[in-house]
Amino acid sequence: MDITQLSGVTSDYLNTFAQKTNLIEGEDDSFSSVLSAAMKSVDETNELQKKAESEEVRFALGEADNPHDLLVAETKANIALQYTVAVRDKLIDGYKEIMQMSI
Repeated sequence: MDITQLSGVTSDYLNTFAQKTNLIEGEDDSFSSVLSAAMKSVDETNELQKKAESEEVRFALGEADNPHDLLVAETKANIALQYTVAVRDKLIDGYKEIMQMSI
């Protein structure tokens, strides 16, 4: 495989290509798109929490073939929850700062 032609590939090129081929969404800075992304993140976190709980039940009942699945599911859920809480905290800080601005 010849990779000599890849030397001119930049992240801007990759982003443009991904947007043209609908691999990623275009940049939409509207409030509804930000809210939609935030709700999607919360839903994903919720799904990871549910999967971790189901793995805990499977492990407790002795149905789990691999105990590592439990650890992986709980770690994913924990990281997603930490990320969601961090984003929430930043949003609250931003809101407080906006409310303190004088008009």
